[in-house]
Amino acid sequence: MAWTEEKLAALRKKFDGMTGGDLINPDYQEIAEHIFSQGGNRPAPYAGFPTLLDAPARSGDDALEGLQVALYGMPMDLGVTNRTGARFGPRAIRAIERVGPYNDFHHTAPLHQMAVADIGDVPFRSRFELHKSLEDIETFVARMVSANVIPVGVGGDHSVTHPIMRALGKDRPVGMVHIDAHCDTGGAYEGEKFHHGGPFRNAVMDGVLDPERCIQIGIRGAAGYIWEFSEEAGMTVIEAKDIAAMGIDAIVAKARAVIGDGPTYFTFDIDGLDPAFAPGTGTPEIGGLTTREAMAIIRGLKGLNFIGGDVVEVAPSYDATANTAHAGAQMLFEILSLIQFSPSLPKAER
Repeated sequence: MAWTEEKLAALRKKFDGMTGGDLINPDYQEIAEHIFSQGGNRPAPYAGFPTLLDAPARSGDDALEGLQVALYGMPMDLGVTNRTGARFGPRAIRAIERVGPYNDFHHTAPLHQMAVADIGDVPFRSRFELHKSLEDIETFVARMVSANVIPVGVGGDHSVTHPIMRALGKDRPVGMVHIDAHCDTGGAYEGEKFHHGGPFRNAVMDGVLDPERCIQIGIRGAAGYIWEFSEEAGMTVIEAKDIAAMGIDAIVAKARAVIGDGPTYFTFDIDGLDPAFAPGTGTPEIGGLTTREAMAIIRGLKGLNFIGGDVVEVAPSYDATANTAHAGAQMLFEILSLIQFSPSLPKAER
Protein backbone atom coordinates (compact mmCIF):
# COMPACT_ATOMS: atom_id res chain seq x y z
CA MET A 1 0.00 0.00 0.00
CA ALA A 2 1.18 3.50 -0.80
CA TRP A 3 2.40 5.92 1.83
CA THR A 4 -0.39 8.37 2.55
CA GLU A 5 -1.07 11.53 4.52
CA GLU A 6 -3.43 9.48 6.67
CA LYS A 7 -0.61 7.10 7.66
CA LEU A 8 1.64 10.05 8.45
CA ALA A 9 -1.06 11.62 10.56
CA ALA A 10 -1.51 8.37 12.47
CA LEU A 11 2.24 8.16 13.18
CA ARG A 12 2.29 11.76 14.34
CA LYS A 13 -0.65 11.12 16.64
CA LYS A 14 1.08 8.08 18.12
CA PHE A 15 4.62 9.43 18.50
CA ASP A 16 4.47 13.25 18.73
CA GLY A 17 5.34 14.35 22.24
CA MET A 18 7.03 11.09 23.20
CA THR A 19 10.58 11.15 24.57
CA GLY A 20 13.35 8.65 23.88
CA GLY A 21 12.29 6.85 27.03
CA ASP A 22 8.64 6.49 25.99
CA LEU A 23 8.01 3.28 24.06
CA ILE A 24 4.91 1.45 22.90
CA ASN A 25 6.15 -2.12 23.22
CA PRO A 26 5.76 -2.97 26.93
CA ASP A 27 8.93 -5.08 26.97
CA TYR A 28 10.93 -2.17 25.56
CA GLN A 29 9.27 0.22 27.99
CA GLU A 30 10.31 -1.97 30.92
CA ILE A 31 13.95 -1.72 29.83
CA ALA A 32 13.67 2.02 29.17
CA GLU A 33 12.40 2.61 32.69
CA HIS A 34 15.66 1.21 34.03
CA ILE A 35 17.81 3.41 31.79
CA PHE A 36 15.97 6.70 31.20
CA SER A 37 15.03 9.22 33.83
CA GLN A 38 12.06 11.59 33.62
CA GLY A 39 11.98 13.65 30.44
CA GLY A 40 13.88 11.13 28.34
CA ASN A 41 17.25 11.79 29.96
CA ARG A 42 20.00 9.22 30.33
CA PRO A 43 23.64 9.58 31.43
CA ALA A 44 26.11 10.68 28.76
CA PRO A 45 28.42 7.74 27.96
CA TYR A 46 31.47 10.01 27.67
CA ALA A 47 31.00 11.84 30.98
CA GLY A 48 31.79 11.00 34.57
CA PHE A 49 34.16 8.63 36.29
CA PRO A 50 35.15 5.68 34.01
CA THR A 51 34.30 2.23 35.33
CA LEU A 52 33.95 -1.23 33.82
CA LEU A 53 30.81 -1.14 31.65
CA ASP A 54 29.83 2.12 33.37
CA ALA A 55 28.85 0.17 36.47
CA PRO A 56 28.58 2.05 39.77
CA ALA A 57 31.91 2.30 41.61
CA ARG A 58 32.32 0.71 45.04
CA SER A 59 35.33 0.65 47.35
CA GLY A 60 36.21 0.01 50.96
CA ASP A 61 35.37 -2.74 53.43
CA ASP A 62 31.65 -2.73 52.52
CA ALA A 63 32.15 -2.73 48.73
CA LEU A 64 30.55 -6.18 48.35
CA GLU A 65 27.54 -5.50 50.52
CA GLY A 66 24.29 -6.16 48.65
CA LEU A 67 26.02 -7.07 45.37
CA GLN A 68 25.17 -10.03 43.16
CA VAL A 69 28.10 -9.50 40.76
CA ALA A 70 31.41 -7.69 41.25
CA LEU A 71 33.44 -6.38 38.31
CA TYR A 72 37.14 -5.90 39.04
CA GLY A 73 40.51 -5.38 37.39
CA MET A 74 43.75 -7.36 37.54
CA PRO A 75 46.45 -5.03 36.09
CA MET A 76 49.27 -7.59 36.10
CA ASP A 77 51.24 -9.12 33.20
CA LEU A 78 54.25 -10.69 34.89
CA GLY A 79 53.36 -14.06 33.36
CA VAL A 80 53.61 -13.19 29.66
CA THR A 81 55.87 -15.17 27.32
CA ASN A 82 55.83 -12.60 24.49
CA ARG A 83 54.77 -8.94 24.42
CA THR A 84 54.02 -7.16 27.69
CA GLY A 85 51.30 -4.53 28.18
CA ALA A 86 48.19 -6.41 29.35
CA ARG A 87 48.61 -4.72 32.73
CA PHE A 88 46.92 -1.74 31.06
CA GLY A 89 43.93 -3.84 29.97
CA PRO A 90 41.56 -2.93 32.84
CA ARG A 91 42.19 0.77 32.36
CA ALA A 92 41.67 0.53 28.59
CA ILE A 93 38.40 -1.35 28.96
CA ARG A 94 37.17 1.11 31.58
CA ALA A 95 37.81 3.91 29.06
CA ILE A 96 35.44 2.43 26.46
CA GLU A 97 32.54 4.80 26.55
CA ARG A 98 29.59 2.89 25.11
CA VAL A 99 28.90 -0.83 25.56
CA GLY A 100 25.37 -1.75 26.60
CA PRO A 101 23.41 -1.12 28.72
CA TYR A 102 20.83 -3.01 26.60
CA ASN A 103 21.55 -6.53 25.35
CA ASP A 104 19.63 -6.82 22.09
CA PHE A 105 19.80 -10.64 22.05
CA HIS A 106 18.62 -11.34 25.59
CA HIS A 107 16.37 -8.24 25.73
CA THR A 108 17.81 -7.33 29.09
CA ALA A 109 19.79 -4.55 30.75
CA PRO A 110 22.01 -6.58 33.10
CA LEU A 111 23.65 -3.63 34.82
CA HIS A 112 20.21 -2.34 35.77
CA GLN A 113 18.53 -5.67 36.49
CA MET A 114 21.24 -7.08 38.77
CA ALA A 115 23.14 -5.53 41.65
CA VAL A 116 26.50 -4.96 39.92
CA ALA A 117 29.42 -2.68 40.77
CA ASP A 118 33.03 -2.08 39.74
CA ILE A 119 34.94 -2.68 42.97
CA GLY A 120 38.29 -1.54 41.57
CA ASP A 121 41.54 -3.43 41.06
CA VAL A 122 43.24 -6.20 42.99
CA PRO A 123 45.59 -4.44 45.45
CA PHE A 124 48.90 -6.02 44.45
CA ARG A 125 51.64 -5.96 47.06
CA SER A 126 54.40 -5.89 44.44
CA ARG A 127 54.71 -4.95 40.79
CA PHE A 128 57.71 -7.28 40.44
CA GLU A 129 56.74 -10.64 42.00
CA LEU A 130 54.54 -12.99 39.95
CA HIS A 131 53.86 -15.52 42.71
CA LYS A 132 52.91 -12.86 45.23
CA SER A 133 50.58 -11.25 42.66
CA LEU A 134 48.82 -14.56 42.00
CA GLU A 135 48.33 -15.01 45.74
CA ASP A 136 46.82 -11.51 45.89
CA ILE A 137 44.29 -12.41 43.18
CA GLU A 138 43.25 -15.58 44.97
CA THR A 139 42.77 -13.70 48.24
CA PHE A 140 40.77 -10.95 46.52
CA VAL A 141 38.44 -13.38 44.73
CA ALA A 142 38.07 -15.59 47.79
CA ARG A 143 36.59 -12.59 49.58
CA MET A 144 33.89 -12.37 46.89
CA VAL A 145 33.21 -16.09 47.09
CA SER A 146 32.80 -15.83 50.87
CA ALA A 147 30.37 -12.96 50.39
CA ASN A 148 28.32 -14.97 47.82
CA VAL A 149 29.13 -12.47 45.06
CA ILE A 150 29.93 -13.65 41.52
CA PRO A 151 33.35 -12.36 40.32
CA VAL A 152 33.74 -11.09 36.74
CA GLY A 153 37.25 -9.80 36.15
CA VAL A 154 39.47 -8.09 33.59
CA GLY A 155 43.18 -8.88 33.19
CA GLY A 156 46.02 -8.76 32.87
CA ASP A 157 47.61 -11.80 31.26
CA HIS A 158 45.99 -15.24 31.36
CA SER A 159 48.00 -16.43 34.35
CA VAL A 160 45.43 -14.56 36.47
CA THR A 161 42.73 -17.18 35.84
CA HIS A 162 44.50 -19.95 37.77
CA PRO A 163 44.24 -18.23 41.18
CA ILE A 164 40.63 -17.30 40.43
CA MET A 165 39.88 -20.98 39.88
CA ARG A 166 41.69 -21.86 43.09
CA ALA A 167 39.24 -19.59 44.92
CA LEU A 168 36.13 -20.76 43.05
CA GLY A 169 37.03 -24.46 42.93
CA LYS A 170 38.25 -24.85 46.50
CA ASP A 171 35.34 -27.09 47.54
CA ARG A 172 34.67 -28.78 44.16
CA PRO A 173 36.30 -28.51 40.73
CA VAL A 174 34.62 -26.20 38.23
CA GLY A 175 33.98 -26.60 34.51
CA MET A 176 35.23 -24.11 31.94
CA VAL A 177 34.25 -22.46 28.69
CA HIS A 178 37.47 -21.10 27.23
CA ILE A 179 37.72 -18.95 24.09
CA ASP A 180 41.34 -18.45 23.09
CA ALA A 181 43.93 -18.93 20.35
CA HIS A 182 45.92 -21.12 22.75
CA CYS A 183 45.03 -24.01 25.07
CA ASP A 184 47.21 -22.58 27.85
CA THR A 185 48.01 -26.06 29.15
CA GLY A 186 51.78 -25.91 28.61
CA GLY A 187 54.40 -26.99 31.12
CA ALA A 188 57.13 -25.01 32.84
CA TYR A 189 59.24 -22.65 30.76
CA GLU A 190 62.71 -21.74 32.02
CA GLY A 191 61.80 -23.05 35.46
CA GLU A 192 58.46 -21.18 35.78
CA LYS A 193 55.13 -23.02 35.49
CA PHE A 194 52.80 -20.19 36.52
CA HIS A 195 53.07 -18.25 33.24
CA HIS A 196 50.14 -17.33 31.01
CA GLY A 197 50.66 -20.39 28.82
CA GLY A 198 49.87 -22.91 31.56
CA PRO A 199 47.07 -21.80 33.91
CA PHE A 200 44.69 -24.62 33.03
CA ARG A 201 47.24 -27.41 33.41
CA ASN A 202 47.98 -25.90 36.82
CA ALA A 203 44.28 -25.66 37.71
CA VAL A 204 43.64 -29.28 36.76
CA MET A 205 46.69 -30.46 38.71
CA ASP A 206 45.47 -28.46 41.72
CA GLY A 207 42.13 -30.29 41.58
CA VAL A 208 40.11 -27.09 41.07
CA LEU A 209 39.28 -27.57 37.35
CA ASP A 210 37.48 -30.62 35.95
CA PRO A 211 39.10 -31.25 32.54
CA GLU A 212 36.21 -33.40 31.32
CA ARG A 213 33.93 -30.38 31.76
CA CYS A 214 36.18 -28.04 29.79
CA ILE A 215 35.76 -26.84 26.22
CA GLN A 216 38.44 -24.76 24.49
CA ILE A 217 37.29 -22.90 21.36
CA GLY A 218 39.27 -21.12 18.65
CA ILE A 219 42.59 -22.89 19.22
CA ARG A 220 45.24 -22.39 16.51
CA GLY A 221 48.83 -21.40 15.85
CA ALA A 222 52.32 -22.81 15.76
CA ALA A 223 52.46 -23.92 19.40
CA GLY A 224 49.91 -26.73 19.13
CA TYR A 225 52.49 -29.41 19.83
CA ILE A 226 52.91 -28.24 23.43
CA TRP A 227 49.23 -28.59 24.39
CA GLU A 228 48.95 -32.36 24.53
CA PHE A 229 47.89 -32.01 28.16
CA SER A 230 44.45 -30.84 26.98
CA GLU A 231 43.94 -34.07 25.03
CA GLU A 232 45.48 -36.35 27.64
CA ALA A 233 43.41 -34.81 30.45
CA GLY A 234 40.14 -35.13 28.52
CA MET A 235 39.46 -31.53 27.57
CA THR A 236 37.36 -30.84 24.46
CA VAL A 237 39.30 -28.73 21.95
CA ILE A 238 37.67 -27.05 18.95
CA GLU A 239 40.30 -25.70 16.62
CA ALA A 240 39.70 -22.49 14.71
CA LYS A 241 40.17 -24.27 11.38
CA ASP A 242 37.11 -26.43 12.12
CA ILE A 243 34.72 -23.66 13.15
CA ALA A 244 33.35 -22.86 9.69
CA ALA A 245 32.69 -26.52 8.89
CA MET A 246 31.07 -27.25 12.26
CA GLY A 247 28.97 -24.11 12.40
CA ILE A 248 28.09 -22.03 15.44
CA ASP A 249 25.02 -24.08 16.38
CA ALA A 250 27.05 -27.29 16.55
CA ILE A 251 29.75 -25.60 18.63
CA VAL A 252 27.15 -24.28 21.06
CA ALA A 253 25.51 -27.70 21.30
CA LYS A 254 28.88 -29.32 21.97
CA ALA A 255 29.72 -26.77 24.66
CA ARG A 256 26.39 -27.28 26.40
CA ALA A 257 26.85 -31.07 26.32
CA VAL A 258 30.39 -30.89 27.71
CA ILE A 259 29.58 -28.41 30.47
CA GLY A 260 26.27 -29.86 31.60
CA ASP A 261 24.59 -28.22 34.57
CA GLY A 262 27.58 -28.01 36.93
CA PRO A 263 29.29 -24.82 38.11
CA THR A 264 31.28 -23.32 35.25
CA TYR A 265 33.77 -20.51 34.68
CA PHE A 266 33.92 -18.50 31.44
CA THR A 267 37.34 -17.20 30.40
CA PHE A 268 37.81 -15.13 27.25
CA ASP A 269 41.30 -14.40 25.96
CA ILE A 270 41.03 -11.52 23.49
CA ASP A 271 43.49 -13.27 21.16
CA GLY A 272 40.72 -15.78 20.52
CA LEU A 273 39.55 -13.12 18.08
CA ASP A 274 41.40 -12.74 14.80
CA PRO A 275 43.95 -9.89 14.95
CA ALA A 276 41.89 -8.12 12.29
CA PHE A 277 39.44 -7.47 15.13
CA ALA A 278 41.82 -7.44 18.10
CA PRO A 279 45.45 -6.63 17.26
CA GLY A 280 46.17 -5.25 20.73
CA THR A 281 47.31 -8.39 22.48
CA GLY A 282 50.53 -10.10 23.49
CA THR A 283 50.41 -13.19 21.27
CA PRO A 284 48.21 -12.55 18.20
CA GLU A 285 47.40 -15.49 15.92
CA ILE A 286 45.99 -15.18 12.40
CA GLY A 287 42.85 -17.18 11.57
CA GLY A 288 40.72 -16.53 14.62
CA LEU A 289 37.10 -15.88 15.44
CA THR A 290 35.21 -12.86 14.21
CA THR A 291 33.48 -10.71 16.81
CA ARG A 292 30.12 -11.87 15.42
CA GLU A 293 31.07 -15.54 15.83
CA ALA A 294 32.34 -14.99 19.35
CA MET A 295 29.18 -13.18 20.42
CA ALA A 296 26.98 -15.90 18.90
CA ILE A 297 28.84 -18.61 20.82
CA ILE A 298 28.58 -16.73 24.10
CA ARG A 299 24.91 -15.91 23.62
CA GLY A 300 24.15 -19.55 22.83
CA LEU A 301 25.21 -20.55 26.34
CA LYS A 302 22.34 -18.78 28.09
CA GLY A 303 21.10 -20.66 31.13
CA LEU A 304 24.27 -22.57 31.98
CA ASN A 305 25.51 -22.46 35.55
CA PHE A 306 28.18 -19.76 35.33
CA ILE A 307 29.81 -18.79 38.61
CA GLY A 308 32.29 -16.26 37.24
CA GLY A 309 34.22 -15.09 34.24
CA ASP A 310 36.99 -12.93 32.88
CA VAL A 311 38.36 -11.15 29.81
CA VAL A 312 42.15 -11.12 29.57
CA GLU A 313 45.17 -10.21 27.45
CA VAL A 314 44.01 -6.80 26.17
CA ALA A 315 47.27 -4.91 25.59
CA PRO A 316 46.18 -1.48 24.34
CA SER A 317 49.60 -0.16 23.32
CA TYR A 318 49.54 -2.43 20.24
CA ASP A 319 46.26 -1.00 18.94
CA ALA A 320 46.03 2.70 18.15
CA THR A 321 42.34 2.33 17.22
CA ALA A 322 41.13 1.05 20.63
CA ASN A 323 39.19 -1.66 18.75
CA THR A 324 40.73 -4.39 20.91
CA ALA A 325 39.59 -2.75 24.12
CA HIS A 326 36.17 -2.15 22.59
CA ALA A 327 35.90 -5.83 21.67
CA GLY A 328 37.06 -6.76 25.17
CA ALA A 329 34.41 -4.55 26.76
CA GLN A 330 31.72 -6.10 24.57
CA MET A 331 32.77 -9.64 25.47
CA LEU A 332 32.77 -8.62 29.14
CA PHE A 333 29.22 -7.34 28.69
CA GLU A 334 28.16 -10.58 27.00
CA ILE A 335 29.58 -12.67 29.84
CA LEU A 336 27.87 -10.43 32.40
CA SER A 337 24.62 -10.90 30.48
CA LEU A 338 24.98 -14.70 30.79
CA ILE A 339 25.41 -14.36 34.55
CA GLN A 340 21.92 -12.88 34.74
CA PHE A 341 20.47 -16.24 33.68
CA SER A 342 22.78 -18.44 35.77
CA PRO A 343 21.19 -20.70 38.40
CA SER A 344 24.02 -19.59 40.70
CA LEU A 345 23.08 -15.89 40.59
CA PRO A 346 22.52 -14.88 44.23
CA LYS A 347 19.08 -13.60 45.12
CA ALA A 348 18.79 -9.83 45.08
CA GLU A 349 18.44 -8.16 48.45
CA ARG A 350 15.14 -6.38 48.94
